[in-house]
Amino acid sequence: MLLVLCVDLDDDLGRKTGFSTPVVGREAVEEAAVALATADPEDSDVNVIFQGLHVYDDLETRNESVEVAVVTGNDGSDVSANREVGEEVDTVLATLSTGEDVSALVVTDGAQDESVIPVIRSRVPIDGVRRVVVRQAQDLESMYYTIKQVLDDPETRGTILIPMGILLLIYPLALIGTLLELPGLVLGTTSALLGLYLISRGLGLGERIDTAAEQARRSLYAGRMTLIAYVVAAALLILGGVSGVNTLEHHQTAADGPLDIPIVLAALVYGSIQWFAAAGVTTSLGQITDEYIAGRLEWRYLNAPFYVVAIAVVLHAVSAFFLGEVSIAYVATALTAGTLLGIASTLAFAIAESHFTEDGTRRAEGA
Repeated sequence: MLLVLCVDLDDDLGRKTGFSTPVVGREAVEEAAVALATADPEDSDVNVIFQGLHVYDDLETRNESVEVAVVTGNDGSDVSANREVGEEVDTVLATLSTGEDVSALVVTDGAQDESVIPVIRSRVPIDGVRRVVVRQAQDLESMYYTIKQVLDDPETRGTILIPMGILLLIYPLALIGTLLELPGLVLGTTSALLGLYLISRGLGLGERIDTAAEQARRSLYAGRMTLIAYVVAAALLILGGVSGVNTLEHHQTAADGPLDIPIVLAALVYGSIQWFAAAGVTTSLGQITDEYIAGRLEWRYLNAPFYVVAIAVVLHAVSAFFLGEVSIAYVATALTAGTLLGIASTLAFAIAESHFTEDGTRRAEGA
């Protein structure tokens, strides 16, 4: 048996005529179609029901086993409407007194109602879908539904509408810039905003910024030391950059000609490395503090500040040597001291971990 299934997803039939759904049978469906056409002649679901009757009559003249029914959803969300349509399809299938296999021909009035097709297919095989749209309005209806879907989707809405809004602001901002005699500044600012937005969307920076902001908020309310450590480290990094630039300018002033690239790099490192080392020690100590409070601290974590100091000592000595500030003997001493500091911290905390962790205690007791 073929079931001609007319779908009214937003329940115009029930809301406008008071008909109880589902409606099953040729006479009942025709009565429902006439009632809906009388209540609202412009409703597109009228065409759907009459199309279902037309298909029913055509198949019946060919002596095929056929039945027609109208199922409706509700005017709420798509999920609840689809669920209600599925329940009414179950009711229709239960009323069919036939031993034949049942398949369905779904009749809808456009793309929106066709969202329920997977729900129907889960209950009965679908032989075909017939979309009924007034000929003059078919393209308009499809375009309307597409635009509606775009505006309802926050992700798509942000991707499309924000660049369009910035582009539409260019002309009025250009007029304002002309009145203020700053057209280049206004156009450049608008173009920069659009470019930054597109780059952020392409690289997914928005999600990363949201994640970082959420982590910062949680750290603030959780009393995490790393938040303060990162703020202090950021300030130290800025100071280090300024100090490095000042050192470079000092050596450029003292030099007779342009500096070579190794000398430029050495001056930047020499002027900033102590600040950068302080930033590294600050962040590592903040992380160690939080790990200790959370009960996740391991001995090897304590290596971090010593490693930072060792690397800073080595870079400071090498950069000072390139600038002629120290002798080769000083560099050798600094390299040795940095290496020994790293080795000593690694061995010390490895031994401490093996002796003071729970597994180390058990091994000691077993021995």
